[in-house]
Amino acid sequence: MADTEIKRTVGVLGGSFNPVHKGHTGLAAWIAEHGGVDAVWLSLSPSSPFKQHSAMLPDDLRLSMLRHAVAAHDKLQVTDVELSLPHPSYTADALAVLSRQYPDTAFRLIIGGDNVGAFNKWRRWEEIAGRYGLIIYPRPGYDFELPGFLVPYISKITVLHGCPAFDISSTEIRNRLAAGESIQGLMDEEAEAALRDYMMS
Repeated sequence: MADTEIKRTVGVLGGSFNPVHKGHTGLAAWIAEHGGVDAVWLSLSPSSPFKQHSAMLPDDLRLSMLRHAVAAHDKLQVTDVELSLPHPSYTADALAVLSRQYPDTAFRLIIGGDNVGAFNKWRRWEEIAGRYGLIIYPRPGYDFELPGFLVPYISKITVLHGCPAFDISSTEIRNRLAAGESIQGLMDEEAEAALRDYMMS
C-alpha cells in the first residue's frame, strides 16, 4: 500500500496545563506562526513520569479550560490523546497514536530548551527525534546548546529564535488564587471562569 501523502505539519506542545494560562497559548500561537508548522496542538498530560503533582486539577477541568483558552486561535487545537493512554503517559506513545489517527499529518514535538539536555532520558527518545523531529524554543535564563546526542538528528531539529518570553506560571496562578489575590490578565476569561466555578463547588 502506498504511503499516505503528508498534507500538513503540526507541532505538538505537551503539558499538564495546571491551569492553562496566556503564556501557554501565547507561546503556542507564536510557534504556529513562526515555527514552520501549519498548526500547534496542545496535548494534555494526565501526569508526568518524572514528577508527581500534589496540586493537580482534575483532567476534565484542565481539558475544559484548555479548550476555552484555544477557542479564539485559528491555528491552535487541543488533543486529549494522552488521557486515553496508560498512566503515566509517554510522549512517544502519544505521537504514535496521533500518527495512526491522522496519517496525512507530520507531527513534530515542541520542547523547551531547558528540557533538551535530559531529552535522552525520555522513553524512546531516538524514535521521537528521528521519526518526528523537534522544535526547540528558548527558555529565559537558560543558555541553550544542542547536546551531542541530538547532533545525528540535526536535519529534523528546528531551533527557534526571537520567541517572546511570557513571565507567567501555573504555580503562580494557583498560589494567587489560594491567597485570594487577582489573576486578571493571566488566563483566558472563559478558562478562568471554569476554574473559579470548580473552586466554589
